[in-house]
Amino acid sequence: MAPIEAEELKLELGTFDIACDDDTVLDKMLEQCMCHRLKGDELVCEWVAFSTTKGLLSLSLENLEQFEHEVLNKKNKFKQEKSKREDSYHRTRDITSIQELIKAEEDEENLLDSYSTPAKGSQKRALSTPENPQSKRSTARLTSPGLLSPATFSPCATPSQKYSGRGSRGEVVSTFGTVQGPRWSVPKGRRSASVDQLMSTEDSLLSSYKFMFQRLRDVRDVLSENIDGLGEELRLHFNIEEFSPVSLPAQDKVTVLGQVCCDSNGKLNAQSVLLEAGQEHGGRQVPVDLSELNEFSLFPGQGLPLPFNIPVKQEPDTGSEPVMVMTVCGPYTPSDSLAYDPLIDLINVINRDRPDVCILFGPFVDSKHEQIEKCQVTETFESIFNRCVDSLVEGTREIGSKLVFVPSQRDVHHHYVYPQPPFTIPDLSKKDVERVTLVSDPCTLLVDGVTFGLTSTDILLHMGAEMISSAVGSDRFSRIMKHLLTQRSYYPLYPPAEEVNMDYEKFQSYGHMPINPDVLVVPSELRYFIKEVSGCVCLNPGRLTKGQVGGTYGRLLIQRSPSDTDGKRINPCLAAQVVKI
Repeated sequence: MAPIEAEELKLELGTFDIACDDDTVLDKMLEQCMCHRLKGDELVCEWVAFSTTKGLLSLSLENLEQFEHEVLNKKNKFKQEKSKREDSYHRTRDITSIQELIKAEEDEENLLDSYSTPAKGSQKRALSTPENPQSKRSTARLTSPGLLSPATFSPCATPSQKYSGRGSRGEVVSTFGTVQGPRWSVPKGRRSASVDQLMSTEDSLLSSYKFMFQRLRDVRDVLSENIDGLGEELRLHFNIEEFSPVSLPAQDKVTVLGQVCCDSNGKLNAQSVLLEAGQEHGGRQVPVDLSELNEFSLFPGQGLPLPFNIPVKQEPDTGSEPVMVMTVCGPYTPSDSLAYDPLIDLINVINRDRPDVCILFGPFVDSKHEQIEKCQVTETFESIFNRCVDSLVEGTREIGSKLVFVPSQRDVHHHYVYPQPPFTIPDLSKKDVERVTLVSDPCTLLVDGVTFGLTSTDILLHMGAEMISSAVGSDRFSRIMKHLLTQRSYYPLYPPAEEVNMDYEKFQSYGHMPINPDVLVVPSELRYFIKEVSGCVCLNPGRLTKGQVGGTYGRLLIQRSPSDTDGKRINPCLAAQVVKI
């Protein structure tokens, strides 16, 4: 489904003479469209019907929450029950169903092994037919006329009119903390900030790997290991003697261990929650009754939370200068043009503000862009990507900002798998190599001793569409961020969203947080925000472009080294902003 823009919602509301100039209300409606998979006109019609039955309610955040609870959630439940009746023979690939398929898979592997080796089998090429076309991620030469010009990086000579005519450039739309200085700019002649991988070379994802060879028993083992590992941490922390099997009836109070899952392939709701035990406790599933709970917040794949992890104590360096970090997430073109004007504007901003470090998330060549999908370009996708990188590297060489490139699964030229290996940029000069860092998605970095957790995958949108909660004091975004931190995982959702091609063996090695980060950066299609959750500054900088118009980027100021007091973590050193491009 194509992304919905605020202007589209305004037009649909205007059909019913409903005026709305409140951006927070429009953002909430956009969130409801994405989470409940509705088009703009469908959502507006549902709202009008609901508002009319309630006596013409005003369009406000409070009324939209009531509308979502009474209408949208119930419609989802009805769709899920209908789907369950029609497709009752389908089941989620949980540990139990995976176990039943493993024997058949092993028999198939033995049969294939008798005909060919894995190396030869992996070299098979898919035929391209009308029913089975080759992927658009091909690197073949593309067919449209024209050449990529240095100014636009596209064969489209007409830039986006909506992007060019945007207003509020440079407006600060969200802030966190206090800046200990006059402005957000770094003076000339500053020292160079350090950027390092937190984990050792052996424990970091540094190169590509073979995927699509995942066996079901490997997925089962990873899920079981996660349940058992979390369980052991909890048992020690809370002095639990032992966990009881989930399927064993008990009259006394017992403690059980398992992960949350859904009883069907639909969206999780309060009536469809199951608790699934690990293999050590039988791998069984039992229904969970939530009717007597005042508060809960659950999502498929969830285990129980761990205590907050405190990093190694560092002595404050009171003499150090502030370090500025800029965070930007693609796309770097508007949706109606392949002109890279937003990228050029970003380079100008970098040269103006002179950040010490600039973290650049993909997509750089967006697979969801209409002209990319239709191959309406004249060079290979890799060539377009290399032009973008060259422009960023050359355009920031004079000020010396360090550049960190994080790939996205929407990068049409790169590996479509999670965890995702770093980009390969072979033509960098020796001097540029010193200030360019290529990292995986996800990854954990140290920037002048401050830990940054980074992921370009839209976990906010994916978990927001699946999570259920009731009467929880914090807002929805804070709850999602807390889940990420307490699960110690960059992607705790299971099963993952359909667009996420998960390799569970690599995820077990590279998809977890080694420690709780000081800053967690999670770009999303949902509304930008800066929040402190359990001592971690969580930042969604938004995207550089939103449809045909400009979007936002984030910037942080590290004003002194992190410290802890009496074993409790604090973060007075960080200030952050979200700014319109």
